Amino acid sequence: MKHLQIAVWGVLPYIVLVLFVAGTAWRYRYDRFGVTTRSSQMHESRLLSIGSPMFHVGLLFVIGGHIVGLLVPEAVTERLHASESLYRLNALVVGGAAGLAAVTGLAILLWRRVREGAVRAATRRDDRLLYPVLAGALVAGLAATLVEPLTGDYDYRLGVSVWFRSLFELDPNVPAMAHAPLLFQAHTLFGMALFTLWPFSRLVHAFAAPLGYAVRPYIVYRSRGAGAGPAGIVRDRP
Repeated sequence: MKHLQIAVWGVLPYIVLVLFVAGTAWRYRYDRFGVTTRSSQMHESRLLSIGSPMFHVGLLFVIGGHIVGLLVPEAVTERLHASESLYRLNALVVGGAAGLAAVTGLAILLWRRVREGAVRAATRRDDRLLYPVLAGALVAGLAATLVEPLTGDYDYRLGVSVWFRSLFELDPNVPAMAHAPLLFQAHTLFGMALFTLWPFSRLVHAFAAPLGYAVRPYIVYRSRGAGAGPAGIVRDRP
């Protein structure tokens, strides 16, 4: 049993990291123009316009909560005079709301993919593997956020977070994760599976988000037609 725990919580995370980095580099090198969401908006837009914003906004808050919860030690929040009860309440309310939004948005997107024939036909084999893993990670994380505080007194910042930070020290604290509740272990395993699939699925489009678009300089177009601005100049972003 101890050897299995070492393999899962001490070795597997590094294998996942290697696959994630190497897979991303391979995808960028050999499939640069395939880094896309493979949008299906042309097939159906009503459900997409509802589910996609809920999923993405909820997911952004979920990621932010993970960054704070996993990387910021409990001693830091104590020095900032954020009591444990306030931290737990914030995690329950904000984290729960974000998780519910992400899960609901994903459910709408999956229902859309099943319901609409054209969207279903555009679903690839990697999508059929990705979506259950993504759903499992979100549902397990939401359950750990909402259910675990009601059933136990486990503080993940003294367990899961300690294990996660120990990975960066190349000295995994296996017992810290091995003694975590089953929900947290399931959420972590789904998360590792998700990062393994990431470079080989549509999730890789996150690395191609046009964040620099808003700060790009304007391109000046000169137009001979009506409706142009002063001196026939129209300004627009590329």
